[in-house]
Amino acid sequence: MDADAARSLRRLLDVRPVGALGTLHRGEPAVSMVPFVLPPDGVRLFIHVSALAPHTRDMLEHPRVSLLVMAEPGASVAAQALPRVALQADALTLSRDAPDHEAARTAYLGRFPDAAQTFELGDFSLVALQPVSARLVAGFGSAGALAGEALASWLRG
Repeated sequence: MDADAARSLRRLLDVRPVGALGTLHRGEPAVSMVPFVLPPDGVRLFIHVSALAPHTRDMLEHPRVSLLVMAEPGASVAAQALPRVALQADALTLSRDAPDHEAARTAYLGRFPDAAQTFELGDFSLVALQPVSARLVAGFGSAGALAGEALASWLRG
């Protein structure tokens, strides 16, 4: 995959506000929608989830998750060729007194200001998704994988 395609895919994380979160639910795969933010120069994504949601309990039981972020479908691109990023990540719930909680909260609310009221509710918490690998697909015949420092560098933009 060329550098322009990799940069274009990285921009998906900045412009697409939601992703499909894959978790293990009672031994079965489950997918849900989550708004997310990747702070500038960051390597971890943050989601804000309710303890009432099954995916939250799933992440506590099995912290390895997947997050799929896709380009907007359009008439000019075949559905199978939609640009997309699939991240494998470890989920870590941030306690309210964690050193990075306030920065994650600020970044999240910067992208989703309407979520401010949910930060006042006791059953919501921030979860950091620490990517361990990524599958990047720019279209037919243009795909690649990243891990380690290459992944961290790509995430920082």
